[in-house]
Amino acid sequence: MNPNVDTHRLDMDIDIPPDWRYEDTIREVESIIDEIEMGKLDLADVFEQFAAAITYLRQCEAFLADRQGQMELLIEELGDETEF
Repeated sequence: MNPNVDTHRLDMDIDIPPDWRYEDTIREVESIIDEIEMGKLDLADVFEQFAAAITYLRQCEAFLADRQGQMELLIEELGDETEF
């Protein structure tokens, strides 16, 4: 990742650019997989693309873990409000 890009961190200590979008990242991973499966890349490019895909998947995992934590907190708060 570019060290000069403003990023924020989610759980798991993963850097995510401020304009990051889950859906776009999944599409990028799918595109990388398609390129690798076509077999038209040099071996060095396969490794580079594979490493990029892993980074993107880690971002997705961190994003989903963060959102799951937020949902659990909201559910807990909702449960607390209904117990009077």
